[in-house]
Amino acid sequence: MIRAVLLCFFLVAGVFGTQTQQQNPSATDQKAKQADSSGQKPSATPGQSAPGQQGAQPQQGARSSEAVRQMIRGFLAIGAPPDTEAEKRGQATFVQTCGFCHGTNATGGAQGPNLVRSTLVLHDQGSGKEIGPVIHDGRLTKGMPAFANFTDAQIHDIAQFLLGRTQAAANRMEYSIQNIVTGDPKTGEAYFQVHCATCHSATGDLAHIAAKYEPVTLEGRFLYPGNMNRFGMGPPPDSRAEKHVTVTVPPSTTLPSGVKYSGVLAHIDDFSVGLRDSSGVYRSWTYDDAKGIQVQIQDPLEQHLKLLHEYSDADMHNILAYLETLK
Repeated sequence: MIRAVLLCFFLVAGVFGTQTQQQNPSATDQKAKQADSSGQKPSATPGQSAPGQQGAQPQQGARSSEAVRQMIRGFLAIGAPPDTEAEKRGQATFVQTCGFCHGTNATGGAQGPNLVRSTLVLHDQGSGKEIGPVIHDGRLTKGMPAFANFTDAQIHDIAQFLLGRTQAAANRMEYSIQNIVTGDPKTGEAYFQVHCATCHSATGDLAHIAAKYEPVTLEGRFLYPGNMNRFGMGPPPDSRAEKHVTVTVPPSTTLPSGVKYSGVLAHIDDFSVGLRDSSGVYRSWTYDDAKGIQVQIQDPLEQHLKLLHEYSDADMHNILAYLETLK
């Protein structure tokens, strides 16, 4: 937990530093602006792009992103990334000769253990020096055969592949989502018509929805449509997703017949409930002070929550494949 908090702090500091640098230009940039206002032609210093030069800002953005990635890798103490070509060759060799026992991703298989968590692999650090003897000699007592014909280059490639796997497990910031549009759109449409068409329409609120969102975002929106918008981050909440509540206060000496209050649910827990009515007035009650209070909540996302417990993996992929046709 502490490590995650520190990582977030360093990320924020890095982004803030980049923004500060952009908002507070260097002395050279300020001189260039002064020269421009006086009609003089600014000159570029060595290593600096001349004003108006194409591609300067994208290059700065790429350098900033790379700096953040390096900062994260340094913080996690995972070292430099593996050689890309060696990693690809090592993966091909590993899958062919080791995948049956250790799994194609080295996370364990029918007989072999998870190598991503192996202490030996972690100590090897992609060099091949630690895992080389094990590959050459095998572990016959544990069922691992010897691969004495493997060359040092092949072992190094396998070590680079395993290095990439261990780093990927440690550094989730570089996790890349692959293609998730793998379902059957026709089956997804049939599911949509039965479970979703009461509230949604492919030609109405969902028209061209696939052109507005990437597949990963689109899948997240139909699985978790509610937007808490905590701390003011992200887009503003969708008013269609707001919960409404009706609070009936029991009769009292001042209100013999009782009274009902309705509005948008602002807060509810085991001790109190609060709402904001149509005029913007906030009202709240504690259950101890208002004995017999009745609370009725209307949640427009109730069906989404219900389906979330019913979806199979195939259902989710099929629905997404159908929604992707709505462009």
